[in-house]
Amino acid sequence: CYRSGGMGLPRLGGRGGNGGDVWVVATKNITLKRIKDKYPHKRFVAGAGANSSVHALRGERGEDKEILAPVGITVTTDDGKVIGDLNADGDRLMVAKGGPGGSFHSGFEPRKGKAKHIRLDLKLIADLGLVGFPNAGKSSLLTALSNATPQIANYAFTTLKPEIGKLMYSDHKQISVADLPGLIEGAHMNKGMGHKFLKHVERTKQLLFVVDVCGFQLASKTPFRSAFEAVQLLTKELELYKEELVSKPALLVVNKMDLPDAEDKLAELTEQLQNPDEFCDLLPDDMIPKNYMTFRHVVPVSAANGFGMEHLKTCIRESIDEDAEMTSKATHQHRLQALRLHSLKHM
Repeated sequence: CYRSGGMGLPRLGGRGGNGGDVWVVATKNITLKRIKDKYPHKRFVAGAGANSSVHALRGERGEDKEILAPVGITVTTDDGKVIGDLNADGDRLMVAKGGPGGSFHSGFEPRKGKAKHIRLDLKLIADLGLVGFPNAGKSSLLTALSNATPQIANYAFTTLKPEIGKLMYSDHKQISVADLPGLIEGAHMNKGMGHKFLKHVERTKQLLFVVDVCGFQLASKTPFRSAFEAVQLLTKELELYKEELVSKPALLVVNKMDLPDAEDKLAELTEQLQNPDEFCDLLPDDMIPKNYMTFRHVVPVSAANGFGMEHLKTCIRESIDEDAEMTSKATHQHRLQALRLHSLKHM
């Protein structure tokens, strides 16, 4: 992705035009497949700068090349170094700069622009991301909460790609919830869906942990995990992948409250969450998180019979609104500060 500048004109000191730049531009309704179909050779070249001439001593600048990409793209180099993120419609990122035109300083010879290999990595953006081990009931929860219809079955790894549901409120507010492919122990090492799951978690504003109140066992050869252990193991997986994920606002949904002994198990979980240090000795040392999650709400529900769903919707709304208010206040303060500094400069 590059273009060189134009030739300078030595006898009149004319300067060639600079080569065009290559940009990636976030655009609604564009998919990675459309880019692949439209540009099978995956090569993007901007326009060359025009040569200097008697009629135009300063050559015209080369035309920029825009690569239209989906919103939610991270642009990286081949070796994984992040060049930038495009999180909103219209966001722009220069990925290759055109070469300068020939001038007195370069002996009137133009220079080539930069050639760069880039990768477009699409990450999901949603208000809430459901975090839970397989079979915790995330897909059933999403169906009960929203208008999504994910594939649901009583076995692990049903969700192989993200599903987005919309929570609708009476004042027409909408909150997007993403059910992401199920985590397993060792996901940070790219086991199972591994990084495919974890990269999407980075983009969600808040996390919705989902655990089975009675615990779970992934397979006959793996150990049984209680609800408390599941919370800590999920936290550890996020922490090992990217430590700042654990500082995201989070809610805990305790699912399957229709099962026998659910009330006793919930009481036990509540006590354990209040004193995690006392109960973490049940886990191997390398599975204990450095920092425990602090949940804004712990909500018992049954996705199967609808118990607790309205209360959960209310808690989700409160948490999202709280963050929006904090962001709004911070933006307001920032603008005020900028105005004060501007006024001081012109006094």
